Amino acid sequence: MKKCILLLFLCGLNATAWQAQSAGPGQVLTLAEARQMALQNHPRIIAARYDVGAATEAVKEVRAAELPAATLYGTAAGANTENDRIMAGGLNNPSVYDRIAGGLSVSQLITDFGHTANLHAGAEFTARAETENAVDVRDQVWLQVSTSYFSALAAQAVLQVAQETVHSRQLLLEQVTALATNQLKSALDVSFAQVALEEGRLLLERAQNSADAARAALANNLGLREERPFQLVEPPTADVATNDVDALIQTALAGRPELLALRAQRDAARRFAWSERDARRPVITAEGVIGNSPDHDDRLADNYAAADVNISLPIFSGGLYLARQRRAEMQASAAEEQLRAAEDEVVRAVRMAWLDVNNTRQQLQTTGELVRHATKAYDLAAARYQAGLSSMVELTDAQLSLVSAQIAQANARHDLLARQAGLDYEIGATLF
Repeated sequence: MKKCILLLFLCGLNATAWQAQSAGPGQVLTLAEARQMALQNHPRIIAARYDVGAATEAVKEVRAAELPAATLYGTAAGANTENDRIMAGGLNNPSVYDRIAGGLSVSQLITDFGHTANLHAGAEFTARAETENAVDVRDQVWLQVSTSYFSALAAQAVLQVAQETVHSRQLLLEQVTALATNQLKSALDVSFAQVALEEGRLLLERAQNSADAARAALANNLGLREERPFQLVEPPTADVATNDVDALIQTALAGRPELLALRAQRDAARRFAWSERDARRPVITAEGVIGNSPDHDDRLADNYAAADVNISLPIFSGGLYLARQRRAEMQASAAEEQLRAAEDEVVRAVRMAWLDVNNTRQQLQTTGELVRHATKAYDLAAARYQAGLSSMVELTDAQLSLVSAQIAQANARHDLLARQAGLDYEIGATLF
């Protein structure tokens, strides 16, 4: 009978029970599939795509100033008398003749000595910055997805440990109660077994709540408004070489999309400053017009055509152009310093993430040893209780230590996966 009790008590308390995957119904969802789902559904990623599209159209807007412009005109005018003149309203052609005419005007910028070219280049750098910002938003969302994915896996593992704990303590209570009824165990043992069962139920309730919260967070990071019953797949723990932190820092400085965006913004600010400098230079344009008038005053010709080349040069503007140039130059200098500050922050973030990965890897090794020793201690406590050499308190304490060790190992494993994802994000890696 006692041997049967021991076997039942040991049932479901395997030290590696947390590694088993939940067999609940639902769509199988790998980490790569989760990231792809977020790419399609998350509003931040979709908004970033629109920002990239808007920046691309802005490049076309600036580029249009360098291309020919053609405009069709249609005019119908009437005058009270043959001598009508416009006497006020500015400098203009004062004669007004009866006419109906249509024509075409074509204009082309010949050169403005770099003003428009620098505006165009600045717009391209701005578009490039928006593209890199979109990549950074995607990576941020993917990091959130990865973190919530691993949190859900950890909560699932803890929930399974709690379920197995409640199941095994329920069996123990039933067996101890039966033995107490036959006066083979004391009522005190029954009380301790009942306390252990209630503690297990509390653990189960907390684990269930944590699992529900983790699934809700995952659904939110996937861009879903409603939670779905996903069946998550346990990924392998990557063995990332992290001994050379300086190499990781150089990788981050070279490829982090946030830094690439700031560098593009700095270059855009420089080009804008150059364009403001060039705004004080001459602007040379060419224009041609051609048209026909089917019905007009006798003093007008049936057709007309003309062309000209215009040169404009600002002479005095009250310091407007110089102030705009200086403001743009200061903004470019500020962008340079913002880039330097961001690079310093990236260096710090990479070092911290590198330390977190190595520390968590050590914790995983430590919790593995903890589970091994806790399992051995529990086996000894169960054997002592079977032989009548110890009390129920010693057995339940050993069981509690084993459960705590299993939960710590589950959390350490998934925390390591999350830390590795964080390090990959900090160095600008998108695949992990």
